[in-house]
Amino acid sequence: MTRLTQPRRTGFISAIWRQTTHRDLSTNSQRKSLSAGNFTLMEMVTGYVFIRMLVPLLLALSLFANPLPKSVDSNPFMPAADEVQLELVGQIGGLVEGLVVEGNYAYIGEGLSLSIIDITDPTDPKRIGHTMLPDIVYDVHVSGGYAYVADDGGGLRVISVSDPTNPIEVGSCGTPGLAFGVHVVGEYAYVADEVKGLRIISISDPTSPTEVGAYEGIGYAFGVYVAGGYAYVADWYGKLWVISISDPANPTKVGVYEGLGFAWGVYVAGDYAYVASDAGGLEVISVADPSDPRWVGGYDTSDRAIGVYVSGEYAYVADYKGGLQIVSVSDPANPREVGAYDTLGKAYSVHVAGGYAYIADGYDGLRVILVSNPANPVEVGAYEAPGWGFGVHVADDYAYLATRDSGLWVISVSDPALPTKAGRYYTPDARDVYVTGDYAYVADGEFGLRVVSISDPTNPREVATYDTPDSAQAVYVDGDYAYVADDEAGLQVISVSDPTNPQWVGAYDTPGSAYDVHVVGDYAYVADDQRGLRIISISDPGNPVEVGAYNAPGFALGVYVDGEYAYLAVKRMGLRVISVSDPAKPKEVGVCSTLSNTRKVYVTGEHAYVADGVNGLRVVSISYPTSPTEVGGYYAADVSFDIHVVGEYVYEADDWGGLRIFRIKPRTMHQIYLPLIIK
Repeated sequence: MTRLTQPRRTGFISAIWRQTTHRDLSTNSQRKSLSAGNFTLMEMVTGYVFIRMLVPLLLALSLFANPLPKSVDSNPFMPAADEVQLELVGQIGGLVEGLVVEGNYAYIGEGLSLSIIDITDPTDPKRIGHTMLPDIVYDVHVSGGYAYVADDGGGLRVISVSDPTNPIEVGSCGTPGLAFGVHVVGEYAYVADEVKGLRIISISDPTSPTEVGAYEGIGYAFGVYVAGGYAYVADWYGKLWVISISDPANPTKVGVYEGLGFAWGVYVAGDYAYVASDAGGLEVISVADPSDPRWVGGYDTSDRAIGVYVSGEYAYVADYKGGLQIVSVSDPANPREVGAYDTLGKAYSVHVAGGYAYIADGYDGLRVILVSNPANPVEVGAYEAPGWGFGVHVADDYAYLATRDSGLWVISVSDPALPTKAGRYYTPDARDVYVTGDYAYVADGEFGLRVVSISDPTNPREVATYDTPDSAQAVYVDGDYAYVADDEAGLQVISVSDPTNPQWVGAYDTPGSAYDVHVVGDYAYVADDQRGLRIISISDPGNPVEVGAYNAPGFALGVYVDGEYAYLAVKRMGLRVISVSDPAKPKEVGVCSTLSNTRKVYVTGEHAYVADGVNGLRVVSISYPTSPTEVGGYYAADVSFDIHVVGEYVYEADDWGGLRIFRIKPRTMHQIYLPLIIK
């Protein structure tokens, strides 16, 4: 799985062309200065010789390192746009799956970040530090001042956590598969690497981890636990493998047990391996003889056993939708449930320490459960962060994030490097948000339009709802009206002159499915799925009328209007630039076809920022609308859904990553001038 985190580079020679031809002779003052004849013969000859030597060298270097973008190939006379680089500076939220507790800290995978949570007071856990990683954090193990992270396609990452407020990545080791599980013992990290089995990595120097051995006979290695000279590997294909690691350079199979469910995780205590076996629940395997592992008992949990931790006489099972299940294993042949707690989200992993069970609860963060009485577990604290980011709007020092699973989040971004939760209001299916004044207007899917007061960002509260006919996908507020893209019910116009009492005033049933809307002047521009762009006159909000349309290929999911152009995000068919100078006759004038999973677009200045789904965040130069050119972006392991740009920062609503914040870094090109005119 290749992850690219750097944008495509623009050719150096095209930059020289731009500087010498497009800009240097663009003003009368420049022409006069170059034609004034203020050069000596020696300066002219020296300049000529220098240029004759320099240009071929630059050409060779450019063609080797910086191939020209496709748009320049297709239009060689169009100067290439400056490349834009994006620096990921902050992130909050996303799927919480990996977890380990060490001392007063819980180390959790939060989307594509490792976050450190201070649990000194378990009733009030707080995030005090985080570091961003290339891929999804599936598992983490802490040893000797370092956190070792199984980072999916990012392999094994090594993070110094000696200062929990400032974790720093110090080393990494790529793995040939996908790193799903990790366990550290002594000078070695043992990685469950999906179809590439067990990888053994020397961490004697944490800054330079190196693979020293591997066992690849395993089907789909997902979890690993090391004890007594053996690595026990949970194979998703229903097996538990026992691998001798007495010689780390030459691991060998000594035993295997077949017949489990989909084995996700394993914990070894004494002579038993406890396997989280998905629909098979908790299964207990005797490993007293590692060469002959045998099933001795099991307990069918209420949902799907994903993770397991054993402490004393109890096995604590992360049971996905079943939350935390506590199973007595005092008699391993007869495990029985003694208590359970249904967590808010989906339990992926569990760690028990100091009378508390810490649950990685998917999109609902970290939950802290008091288990001093196993028969009566009680939640006492939680670290919550936004989950599946779907829509984002930034106003003042706050980002308002619409999440599909956990409602509207208000996030302080006064420090973009450390975004923090300010407030939250739960709605069932938040898909988009628009903020104006003291109110956030939320498109809440089949639950319609919700109006939330944000006069106190730390305590957002709903003041009104309006149940639209179908499923509210997007909302745009202009003046006294909220314009809702309402799926198969088209455009709905709601009066919000009194935000506490929204009233329907009109509608236009578009021929497709309305997914996005942008309002400029007397027109609403609707991205209408397979029916492209619809332009609707709203001069009379009570009687909206379609005046023009452009039937784009593919699925139109997002639209942004700037000046005389509408920028249409069309899934699988790129970014389309539509001239709307005459709204009755929209006409496509340009297309950036390098984008393939386009969902939303935001335009500012000479660039369009595109949420391109699994291809991440892309930047397109629109300085020449007839030749839009991809000039930068940021690839990651997640899905980009929406974008808002304010100043030098780009705010992205992201599937796995919640809210991600990028700083725009225009690349500085060395300007080359040729101060030589031969009359």
